[in-house]
Amino acid sequence: MKDTQLRIGIIGINGRGRLSRYWHDPDGKSIVAAAADISQYNLDQFRQYGNADAFCTLDYHELLARDDIDAVAVTTPDKFHEEHAIAALQAGKPVYCDKPMAITIDGCDRMLAAARDAHRKLMIGFNMRYMTFVRKMKELVESGEIGQIKAVWIRHFVGMGTLYYFHGWHALRANCTSLLLQKGCHDIDVMHFVTGRYTRRVAAFGGLDYFGGDKPNDLKCENCELTATCPDDVHDLMSAKKPDRQYCAFRKEVDIPDNYVTIMELDGGIKATYNECHFTPDYHRNYVFIGTKGRIENNELENKIWIWRRRDGQNRQPDVTIDLGELDKNRLEEVGHGGSDAGICADFVDMVLEDRDPPVPALAGRMSVAVGCMAQKSLDNGGAPYDIPAIG
Repeated sequence: MKDTQLRIGIIGINGRGRLSRYWHDPDGKSIVAAAADISQYNLDQFRQYGNADAFCTLDYHELLARDDIDAVAVTTPDKFHEEHAIAALQAGKPVYCDKPMAITIDGCDRMLAAARDAHRKLMIGFNMRYMTFVRKMKELVESGEIGQIKAVWIRHFVGMGTLYYFHGWHALRANCTSLLLQKGCHDIDVMHFVTGRYTRRVAAFGGLDYFGGDKPNDLKCENCELTATCPDDVHDLMSAKKPDRQYCAFRKEVDIPDNYVTIMELDGGIKATYNECHFTPDYHRNYVFIGTKGRIENNELENKIWIWRRRDGQNRQPDVTIDLGELDKNRLEEVGHGGSDAGICADFVDMVLEDRDPPVPALAGRMSVAVGCMAQKSLDNGGAPYDIPAIG
């Protein structure tokens, strides 16, 4: 397929399906030639902002049956990733699957087996690997700047938790198992990516400490008498943008934890912690990698990376400050997660056209899901540690 234009079909054209804007380039390497979605409205919208001539269907099997579709992107809600990706692989299509890979470990293993049996490539949508600060931190680690990594500390302040997670389908375990998958899989993958090691043992504590409650399951913010005073009211923000995420965040059916403390041991004996909170008022991620020669840390609020080098243990200020703004002048934050969406989409096209190995391998998706699933199991069992299961 070298030197030809890749024809992509997208299953789930709304939400992360908006990645179509990076793939649909009639004068470039790829076009979005087909879209499948359960919503006719979403398909009609795609015809307006995307490709008016695309084949559109309410049945994804019709998309997969087309010989003129070279590759498939799966960007449906999490619990459907396994079904849609396996069907696409069995139809002979290489697949881009949005994160998380699946919502169970067995589901991931079935996807790995399907890719192997079909001899087709499966790539996972970990776009954070393409963010400037992540790539710079990996570069620093691989250059030996901080020696051998021995500890990793990650904190995720999910200030948008109420807006994106607890007013809709994410708030139910049946739909995503744990927010350590839906949200945390990015952070777990960054830890694996930067260290070059996978997690082998995990334990966790947490709970539903803020959201959930006794409100009716059909209560929407727009119909609630507490709208004027509730700090988690979203009816003005979500009514048009995401109509399926307007339900009360304190409704009875909410059963997924909103507060996690996770500890891990990675290959090579690296010790790691991961904290994720969905009711904090601020939004940012903080990564700390500590090695035998020093440590590095990012600060998203200041858009910087700091490096401390070991001397006498009294380092009050970082030895090196890296201004990421100078490295990131052409990657605007408001455009596709700091430019990372465009980067990962381009690599998927090149992977297929140039017959390259997946730049984000399916194994990485499986291992991040495995951490989230086993951490949730630990949380549900009083913090008992669990080994990460071998691939089935």
